[in-house]
Amino acid sequence: MRKTSIAGALAAVALLTAGCAVDSKTGSRTGTGAAVGAAAGATVGLLSGNFLASTLTGAAAGAAGGFVYDQIQK
Repeated sequence: MRKTSIAGALAAVALLTAGCAVDSKTGSRTGTGAAVGAAAGATVGLLSGNFLASTLTGAAAGAAGGFVYDQIQK
């Protein structure tokens, strides 16, 4: 059940973001933030034993941070 809901949530996010038109700099900063956040979340998840949830949370937080940083730079 949990794996299905996580897969559904990821699919929903992919569909929602697929329709968004962003310039390359915004996409790059958001993607970089998501990658760094996912790496940090994975590290915390390995140490705490909750790998998937920590990785997804880190990726979401990193993407949000990258997007906010991009908006501040504009």
